[in-house]
Amino acid sequence: MEVNRTVFREDHEMLRPMARRFFERECAPRQPEWDKAGKTDRDTWLKAGREGLLCVSVPVEYGGGGGDFGHSAVVMEEMHRAGISGAGFSIHSDIIAPYIVRLGTEAQKKRWLPDICAGKTIMAVGITEPGGGSDVKAIRTTAVRDGDEYVINGSKTFISNGLNCDMIMLVCKTDPAAGAKGVSLIMVEANRAGFKRGRKLDKVGQPGADTAELFFDNVRVPVENRLGDENGGFAYLMQELPQERLLISIYAAIAIERLLQITVDYVKDRRAFNQTVWDFQNTKFKLADVKAQSVAVRTMVDYYIGEHMKRKLTVQEAAIAKLFATETLWKCIDDMVQLHGGYGYMLEYPIARAFTDYRVCRIAGGASEVLRDLISRKL
Repeated sequence: MEVNRTVFREDHEMLRPMARRFFERECAPRQPEWDKAGKTDRDTWLKAGREGLLCVSVPVEYGGGGGDFGHSAVVMEEMHRAGISGAGFSIHSDIIAPYIVRLGTEAQKKRWLPDICAGKTIMAVGITEPGGGSDVKAIRTTAVRDGDEYVINGSKTFISNGLNCDMIMLVCKTDPAAGAKGVSLIMVEANRAGFKRGRKLDKVGQPGADTAELFFDNVRVPVENRLGDENGGFAYLMQELPQERLLISIYAAIAIERLLQITVDYVKDRRAFNQTVWDFQNTKFKLADVKAQSVAVRTMVDYYIGEHMKRKLTVQEAAIAKLFATETLWKCIDDMVQLHGGYGYMLEYPIARAFTDYRVCRIAGGASEVLRDLISRKL
């Protein structure tokens, strides 16, 4: 069974060829360079902006593409179909920019969004802290009001786009005694005194992702840089988290499909014991399982994309999508690595690269254990 994909409109599909060309021609050849440098070059960010592939769902009047989540999903699919690893475009465009669109004042949107959409201002989001993990309520970074400024102190870790970023959407405590009700979102420019980047973090996978530590030592930021209401940040995060989790589900779905085709091609070519690896019944059964799981993930993810475009996706549904898609992806990758034999452990092979790159999917955006807890609350 092949899934009859009806979730995308004609205008969504019109974006696909352009996105595919960009990732195949502009990004794939640069992947080794990014891996070595530990970050995506800024020229590629600017090219993505000129091609209209950043912030495709941001309104046109602020420099965006004027599309909806379907356009974002198409760009995400084509990036992962091309096997691009580490480029932080989606975090920038589909996770952070929507906060500014939804919560920003007119002045904030006009000041920040045009350069964000053009790739001139690269965005990061500062949530995770050392010792904090998935527990947003436990963050310790503080923003103390001093007249018309906040004075920020604290640190963040595992921050994607941390080396490249020009601005950080920082999650911090403006009322430490209030727990979740004391969290605010504050935009912090990277050129402010007291801000410092830490080391580039050496990860298991995605070497081209510029993941870093960030430090804030009495960083002064005007109150006008706050997004939304003071102490309203936790609620804002919970409202936007479903989209982040759905995005991870989308690239899990496309990854299974891409890696399945790569593995089928490999086993039909590779010979062992005077026959191809494909000729063994075990190979066919394993790949039949992967195909069935791929169809299940694709059907579910497309359904939830449709729900999200209608603004009907719930927190629980997004958790279900991410949990099932990423846990399935990991099992499928493990089986497909095994079918590659020793070559499955060589990083020059796409399946080995996927084994290291996609392991984080079960952690980022809310660990699987956190998602299970969320889902179980509605049972």
